[in-house]
Amino acid sequence: MVNAEIQKIIDLCAKDEACKSQLTELISSLIAKSESSHSNLRLLEAAIRADYDSILITDMDLESPGPTIVYVNDGFTKMTGYSREEVIGKTPRILQGPKTDRAVLDKLKYSLLNGKSFFGQTINYRKDGSEFVNQWDIHPLVDEFGRITHWVSYQHDITDRKRSEQSVINANAEQDELYEDSHKTYVDIAENGDIVGANKSFRELVGINKDELKSMKIWDVMPEKFGNLLKSNFKQVYHNEFGEGRVYNLMLKGTDGLPVQVEIETKLMNLTTGTFMRGDIRNLTLRKRVINTLKKRNTFYSQLFERKVDYNYGLILDDTNRFRFKWISDGFKKVTGYGVDECLNAEGWDKIIHPEDKDRVIEHIQAAFSGRSTTMSYRIVTKDGNIKNVLDYAKPDKKDANGEVLAVVASTIDVTNRKESTV
Repeated sequence: MVNAEIQKIIDLCAKDEACKSQLTELISSLIAKSESSHSNLRLLEAAIRADYDSILITDMDLESPGPTIVYVNDGFTKMTGYSREEVIGKTPRILQGPKTDRAVLDKLKYSLLNGKSFFGQTINYRKDGSEFVNQWDIHPLVDEFGRITHWVSYQHDITDRKRSEQSVINANAEQDELYEDSHKTYVDIAENGDIVGANKSFRELVGINKDELKSMKIWDVMPEKFGNLLKSNFKQVYHNEFGEGRVYNLMLKGTDGLPVQVEIETKLMNLTTGTFMRGDIRNLTLRKRVINTLKKRNTFYSQLFERKVDYNYGLILDDTNRFRFKWISDGFKKVTGYGVDECLNAEGWDKIIHPEDKDRVIEHIQAAFSGRSTTMSYRIVTKDGNIKNVLDYAKPDKKDANGEVLAVVASTIDVTNRKESTV
């Protein structure tokens, strides 16, 4: 609905009552669409707030004076001290200063010029001139023809983390309580590939206890093909690349034996007990899910922001033609009570579907495997035996050379205590 001020302008400009009615209807529609876009924006920002401090979107012009900022979220203004009005139309270079690492910026520009994503960190400056360590995760946004139109940058202020890590470097790595109980995932590797230390999070990721790990090499906790490749090049990689603090994608063996894709940021640790490489490991599941959603479903930055779902999952048909979870997001346990690892097996999908709804749900999933997006409400049975109502949106994912669907991805919302009609 238009406000009194806008209505007054319409009344002055309209030549007759018919025009006035049409203008009022048109502007009311535009206002409704604008409010809907802002609502969607707030929903996604709320969904990823725990993972990113700031979101910034620029156009694709990388030449001097640099790309132009077209969007920043509230997290950006809090992190930098700049208001939206002060940065829209400016270049992100306003955050750079004397200690900003030129080498990192050169790598950033090289990646973007070649249409590639970039992950890195350097010192940036807030509006008041104070320093902070900014970590970027930048990805291209493409239109329906696959052409890059914008760049979206997810940013962390990791200043406190860097201070904590420096404290860890100056302590005994094996006995450090912060290291052992950290929510982050760490593994320490010697020059010959020995695992000389790993915190609880890493041991749980690969399903191996502390004593067993100490007798293993890093390639022993990787799938055979990837492990053999790293083993054959490890000495050269260790000195020439790992020692430079780079970021890599690796495959590890999860507790169920299935590959787990991770990102590992490396650095050399020089302690009184010796020198080794520490790997800071991050599971890529959540980040890839968000980024793939942005790439596949949206062609313009104002349409990037969707509502939060309770969990996502991927589904395949196994050798016995049964549906099987390929992967499940972290929210799964909150809704079902089952840990992700408890359901990444042949029986995992079957045991959460209510028996009376199973035939309907099978038809729902088969529709996605046939190439259609589909939405359905049905019941699930939680680990403690309770019944929950969920709304499930499924669509085809991977296809083979003949166009046959090999996998389905889906988003699920617990609507037991909510009124929901769409995903």
